[in-house]
Amino acid sequence: MIQYNKNNDALGTVNRGSPAESGLCTLCSASCEGRCETWLSSMIGRKMLYPRDFGITTSGAANMTHLGACYASLRIQGYNYGALGLPKGLSNSADDCVFPNVSLETSFGKEVKTKARIPLMTGALGSTFIAAKYWESFAVGAALVGIPIVIGENVVGIDRDAVIRNGKIEKAPELERRIDTYLRHYDGYGAIIVQMNVEDTHNGVAEYVIEKYGDKVIIELKWGQGAKDIGGEIQITDLDYAIFLHNRGYVVDPNPTVPEVQEAFKHHGIKSFARHSRLGYTDMASPAAVEKNFMDEVTHLRKIGYKRITLKTGSYGMEALAMAMKFATKAKLDLLTIDGSGGGTGMSPWNMMETWGVPSIFLHSKAREYAGILDEKGGDVVDLAFAGGLAREDHVFKALALGAPYTRLICMGRALMIPGFLGSNIEGAMFPDRKGRLNAHWDKLPSSVLKIGNYPEEIFAGYYDVQEKVGEKEIKSIPFGAIAMWTLSDKIAAGLQQLMAGARKFSLAEISRDDLFSANREVQQVTGIPYITEALDSNAKAILNG
Repeated sequence: MIQYNKNNDALGTVNRGSPAESGLCTLCSASCEGRCETWLSSMIGRKMLYPRDFGITTSGAANMTHLGACYASLRIQGYNYGALGLPKGLSNSADDCVFPNVSLETSFGKEVKTKARIPLMTGALGSTFIAAKYWESFAVGAALVGIPIVIGENVVGIDRDAVIRNGKIEKAPELERRIDTYLRHYDGYGAIIVQMNVEDTHNGVAEYVIEKYGDKVIIELKWGQGAKDIGGEIQITDLDYAIFLHNRGYVVDPNPTVPEVQEAFKHHGIKSFARHSRLGYTDMASPAAVEKNFMDEVTHLRKIGYKRITLKTGSYGMEALAMAMKFATKAKLDLLTIDGSGGGTGMSPWNMMETWGVPSIFLHSKAREYAGILDEKGGDVVDLAFAGGLAREDHVFKALALGAPYTRLICMGRALMIPGFLGSNIEGAMFPDRKGRLNAHWDKLPSSVLKIGNYPEEIFAGYYDVQEKVGEKEIKSIPFGAIAMWTLSDKIAAGLQQLMAGARKFSLAEISRDDLFSANREVQQVTGIPYITEALDSNAKAILNG
C-alpha cells in the first residue's frame, strides 16, 4: 500500500490521522482543530496555493516518487506557446492570457442545460446525521458558489416527522428543509439534486418532490457509491428510534424488536444499531432485464414531469460500468456520476471500503474508453462527473483531462464537508448561544485558528467576497460554514485556473488528455496516457530533424 506523508512543511500542513491520496485523513472528525490542507484552505483560501513564510524561505518539491496506478502518478503537461479557448472579447496577447481570465464555467444536460460557476459538485449528503447537522452550511455554501448539491438517499425514510401512508408521502419536513435552504440562495448557477434508492422509490419521493417543487429539482437514480456495495447505513443509539426504522421497513441490525436484543441494550451489552437499505435489482437476472426496468423508471419520471434526470453509480466492475454508461446515454440522462473506490462520506463497513470495488483511476479510465466506444457508434454520450477521493485543484484538472471531452464536473464528498464543520465550530466558539443549533464542538477558538485571526472578517479570506454577493445586511445571517466553503472553493478555482493557464487552456472545453502524461508504466497501461518521455516525443524529433 502506498503511504502518504502526514505533513507538508512547505505549506505548513499536518494530518491528525493517516492521510489518504486525497490529502484528507482517512477518518475526518467534525471536531478537528486542524491543520490539513483542505482545513486551512477553508479559512485562508488561495494563500494555500503557495509555500508559507514567503520572503524568508525557498522551497522545492518534496515527493517526486510515483508509485502504482493512482491519480498521484499522473502529471500535468505545460506548454510554452499558444492559447486556446479564450473567453469572448479577449485576444491572444500577453495582457489577456493571464490566469484570472481562465473561464471555469461549465454546464451539463441534454434538453435543459444546468450551469455551474466552477466544475464541482457535492457528493450525496443523505441520511447520515452529519449531513443533517451541517446542512445549512453545505447548502448555503454550494448555492453561493454556484455548484450542484446532492440530497442523498433515505432522507424521508429516516425522518420521524415524515408521514408516509400506502406508499405515498404526505409530509416530509426534513427533505423540504434541505431543498428550501438551497433554493433560498440559488441564483441560476448550480442545482439541487434529490437522490433516490430502492427505499425512496418505494416511498414515492419522486412523486412528492415533483408535485411540490416542479422543475426546480433534479431527480437522481442511484445504483451505488465508491464506499460500499450494499445499501446505505447509519448508526442509531436510541432503541425507540431503531424500532421505528424497523417498522418503517428498513433492515436494522441487530433486530431491535427481539426481546433478547432489547435486554442486551438495556444492560449496555449492545450500545447501537446499524440501519441498512435494501439492494436494488434483486429480481433481475440479466443486463437486458435491468435495462428494461431502468428505462421504464426513466419513462415514469419523465411522464410525471421531470425534465432533468441523473444517475449515480459506484465502483462496480466493468459490466456494470458499461450498463450505466449505455443506459444513461440511451435514456438521454443529463449526468452520470461515476464514483470510484476511495470515496465515501458515511458509515461504510471499514473493511468493505478498504477491499471492494474498482479504485477511481481504473474506473475513470475505463469510463473514458467506453464513452469513446459509444461515441463512435453514434451515441450522444451522457455527460460525466467523476468522484472518488478527489479534493484538490490538481485532482480536478487531472480527472477532467482523463475523461475529456466527456467530463463536465468533479464530485467531491468529504472535501466540501470540511468547511461546514470548521465554520460551524468557529461560529459556535464566537457565539456560544448558537453552539447547540450549529452542532459546534469548540468552547473557544484553538491556537490553529487564532494564528489566523480573532474575528470572522479576519479569519475567512472570502468573507468580503461573500458580503459583496449577498449584501452587508444579509451577510449577518450567512453561516460561517458557508463562508468557509466559498473560501475553499475560491482556492480550488484559482489553483485550477493556474494549472489551465500553464497548459494554455483558457476554457474547460479545451482541456484534453494531451494535457497529461504518465509518471510510470503501470499508470500508462491503465489510463492509455503516454509515458513522460514518450508524450509529444514525435513532435520533438520532428523539430530536431526538420
